[in-house]
Amino acid sequence: MSRSHTPDPFTMMRLGHQLSLMSVEAGAVIWMRTLGMLGLWRVPKTENVRMVAEKQAAFAEAGRAAFSATWKGKSPEAALAAAVKPLRRTTKANSRRLSKRRTAR
Repeated sequence: MSRSHTPDPFTMMRLGHQLSLMSVEAGAVIWMRTLGMLGLWRVPKTENVRMVAEKQAAFAEAGRAAFSATWKGKSPEAALAAAVKPLRRTTKANSRRLSKRRTAR
């Protein structure tokens, strides 16, 4: 028999907050990159390649972090937090970087 685990509500709130921020940032990045493809937002010429390559790296890092946390016997919410961290770091960096570029004129 396995032991039941009751997650800490504050930990779950923090995780929910991080996931919400990541979702909003990802939406903004998608919006800016789409406008960039249409020529309405200034983006580097390498942006299309970058958006594919960075996803692979971020998800590989997230998988490794979640696996490592699970292997070390950490709680499910700790494994999720470890997986979210590299994904959030990427969406946050992209949102900040692209929002500084402004619209094309």
